[in-house]
Amino acid sequence: MMQITGLNDFVEKWLRRFEEAPLLVFWESTKACPLACKHCRAEAIPNPLPGELSTEEGKELIRQVSEFGEPTPTIIITGGDPLVRRDLFELVRYAAELGVPTGVAPAVSPNLTQETLRELRRLGVKALSISLDGATAEVHEAMRQVEGNYEATVKAIETAVNTGLTVQVNTVVWRRNVQQLPYIVKLLKEKGVKIWEVFFLIVTGRAVAELDITPTEYEDVLNFLTEVSKYGIQVRTVEAPFYRRVKIERSSGVEYSNPLYRELVNNLRELLGEPASSRLDPRFMPTRDGLGIIFVAYDGTVYPSGFMPYPLGNVRRISLVEIYRKHPLLVKMRRAEFKGRCGICEYRRVCGGSRARAFSRYGDPLETDPACIYEPGGG
Repeated sequence: MMQITGLNDFVEKWLRRFEEAPLLVFWESTKACPLACKHCRAEAIPNPLPGELSTEEGKELIRQVSEFGEPTPTIIITGGDPLVRRDLFELVRYAAELGVPTGVAPAVSPNLTQETLRELRRLGVKALSISLDGATAEVHEAMRQVEGNYEATVKAIETAVNTGLTVQVNTVVWRRNVQQLPYIVKLLKEKGVKIWEVFFLIVTGRAVAELDITPTEYEDVLNFLTEVSKYGIQVRTVEAPFYRRVKIERSSGVEYSNPLYRELVNNLRELLGEPASSRLDPRFMPTRDGLGIIFVAYDGTVYPSGFMPYPLGNVRRISLVEIYRKHPLLVKMRRAEFKGRCGICEYRRVCGGSRARAFSRYGDPLETDPACIYEPGGG
């Protein structure tokens, strides 16, 4: 693996921490949601399902998160739409009392009002994530399947930023929005958004393979994202950990010049001009499914991530701390005991591929990530 001064120490520090505690705990607080998005991992439905964690059970989960110790993981309350839960404010207040950092990932619906955003901030929520899947209403709403949702989403982003919340915009890369990615970046800059979390498709829930792009296009988009990061936007990826390998390569001077990549970068330059700095920060957070990330479903079942329906236990019966630290699959994943190309790749510890995609394709969470085109040197 290419060496960058200081990077290895930074990564190793976090990898050691992730042996004992995650950075993020995602809690699918409900399946209920007013939207019916084509790619929905949760297969959300209009009304809550039986078996949803109660208020007291939700508080118990938050208490379990606090037991990981310092620094306390952040709990991200997601769904479905967490705003459907009438006890959301009570749960957020309880997390604040225990010193558990909290983020909320609401759906853009009539539930997401300015008053709600202000109350969440007052109760201590620092970060909010809002999904935007196209630079035009046509493309965004083709995914979200609700007329008028694009305009409502842009308005929600503006309102959340003005409320003083840290806003992260989530975008799933899919067949119809690839060419629109530079225009999404322009919109984020205009609205004052500084964090862009870019999701890459996993065939689970409602998501189907026909929505996805090709492995070569993955590489094009990931190289494009390194250019986006030069414009003052923190770029994160979900289910494409090989973005870290791309960042290391680009930071080391490796050039990339595929046609789609050039098209995206040229459009980005036309929209935003040249970046203020040509330097690329090589650092990244080395999380992946089950490593620094853990997911708790609506009924308390624990999974390595929301995109990998491989049950590890249930917080109603076993502590989340015990599941995270001791489950054999998580231990193997954290040790990078992978198969195929991922198993011999010199980037296996800092990347490791998408375990969710390996599970979706092969039924084995330790198999190779089929979306990565890199041929390892075996170092």
